[in-house]
Amino acid sequence: MDTSRIDLNLLRVFHAILDEGNLTLAANRLGLSQPAVSYALGRLRAILDDPLFMRSGNEMQPTSAALEMREPLRRAMGAAEYALQLMVPFEPTTSTRVFRISMSDIGELAFLPTLCAALEECAPHVRLDIQSVPLGQLEEALRVGRLDLAIGNLPALTARTRHHPLFHEDYVCMTRRRTGLPKRTMTLERYLASPHVLVGSLESAHHQIEENFRKRNIHRQIALQVPHFTVVPHILARTEWIVTLPRRAVQLLNPANEFAVYDLPAEIPGVTVTVHWHADFDDHAANRWIRELVIAKLSDARARA
Repeated sequence: MDTSRIDLNLLRVFHAILDEGNLTLAANRLGLSQPAVSYALGRLRAILDDPLFMRSGNEMQPTSAALEMREPLRRAMGAAEYALQLMVPFEPTTSTRVFRISMSDIGELAFLPTLCAALEECAPHVRLDIQSVPLGQLEEALRVGRLDLAIGNLPALTARTRHHPLFHEDYVCMTRRRTGLPKRTMTLERYLASPHVLVGSLESAHHQIEENFRKRNIHRQIALQVPHFTVVPHILARTEWIVTLPRRAVQLLNPANEFAVYDLPAEIPGVTVTVHWHADFDDHAANRWIRELVIAKLSDARARA
């Protein structure tokens, strides 16, 4: 294949069709006409000798070759976009920059209202793109500029990234209020006798809890495993199950005080929630600005103010 024949604009079209799954939507995203997108796709098909997409109704289904290209191309497009942004002076009050931040669903509940309020005040045209990136992909995403920051309990990243602690977190257990519950203290026997909801998030914190339980020969009855915290209150409201969760999450998931909250009846080490970025962007003005905003708004000192 003669790659010198490939106009990079063709790859932008290909990337947009992959994301949108529709020629019209891809054209709208790129500010092009649909015939122009179809022509570009035809050129790329000829160069790569593959149909790339098969039409199914109004949708464009990628071929196996197109699917193999998806992730490497997404990384390359993100890196190219970030490289171009580096050439633009950063001024918060006028910038239209998109900051990409990885956090869990409970992080979204806890952090986004504060961050969005701060952005509306000091950087009204800046946008956030919140993603939930698997732990194993975070370092590369930060390195190539596909992510600006990662926020969470991510100890595996600390040796390979720049980072700043935001706050320390301990864990409690929560269940629906009902007759027969202990008034102040949940015993280990009562805790272990109850079915549990296990939240298996992309972060490592909750897996660390399981590991600590195993080391202490504590085995819970797992009735349900879910990937996100946001559904948990709806489950607890209809069952007598228990969930183990960060103490700060109680304020978000129990606003009406309908659930009983207890200290864990076993000593489990707490975790530190940290903001991470890559060393290559230490002196990048935009990255420095957004991480300083995160530290100022989400750290313990700010939370107590």
